[in-house]
Amino acid sequence: MMQVKASRMPVLFVPHGGGPMPLLNDANHKELRAFLTSVTAPIETPKAIVLITAHWEESVVTLSSSPKPGILYDYYGFPPEAYQLTYPAPGEPELAAQIANMLADKGIAARLDSERAFDHGTFVPLKLMYPEANIPVVQMSLVHRLDPETHIAIGEALAPLRDQGVLIVGSGMSFHNMRAFFSSDPTVQSRSAEFDYWLTQTLTASVNTAETKTALTHWQAAPEARFSHPREEHLLPLHVCFGAGHSDSSQALRNFNGILLNTLISGYIWQ
Repeated sequence: MMQVKASRMPVLFVPHGGGPMPLLNDANHKELRAFLTSVTAPIETPKAIVLITAHWEESVVTLSSSPKPGILYDYYGFPPEAYQLTYPAPGEPELAAQIANMLADKGIAARLDSERAFDHGTFVPLKLMYPEANIPVVQMSLVHRLDPETHIAIGEALAPLRDQGVLIVGSGMSFHNMRAFFSSDPTVQSRSAEFDYWLTQTLTASVNTAETKTALTHWQAAPEARFSHPREEHLLPLHVCFGAGHSDSSQALRNFNGILLNTLISGYIWQ
């Protein structure tokens, strides 16, 4: 039993920044880029990666199942080099099918998509985290109802993968208000800090799992919640991570806190 726990993979929630900008050496993304390029250094090389992306929503959990996923440039208005980026990591159809079965066993509908390419929520952070692109990746969608409890339950169903050498990564943003990112309002940073403080306290406090789960389920009651997330698709990958990560302890560690476009953003790890 101790050997299993010693080899258990962590769970990561990472902010992926704005479009392809972390890969274009944008000055605003300097802190985030440094984090993404170093975050996996202390982690054992995974056998595969399951990445929950904020940029894919389906009626049920959907998993990329192509052995050779392409690239989806799901952004616009960037320089030509943004549309030449590649990330030729292989897919893992067998793992995708296994996950679909794991979810079904917990009463969560799931399906496979052999056509889905890697969107920027996947290839941007992974190109910095694992630039060799030699680790198989299964990309996972959100469920478009955006229900917090559902996404926590999805994460709980994924938890056994951690003992199989699979790294679970949630790719979103702890703060995601597009108007605020480009606002001259001097209160933006302090308002984002209020939600960031609540989120960090909720995830890192020494309380039982049930209390943390309740707080995350009712995240809209947090200070500046709807200012920080007018729509919650960038937050819910974190709920999946919590579900997958809390089996030993509900506590996470904040492993990144920085400024992005005058707002506070954070990353977290469950070990």
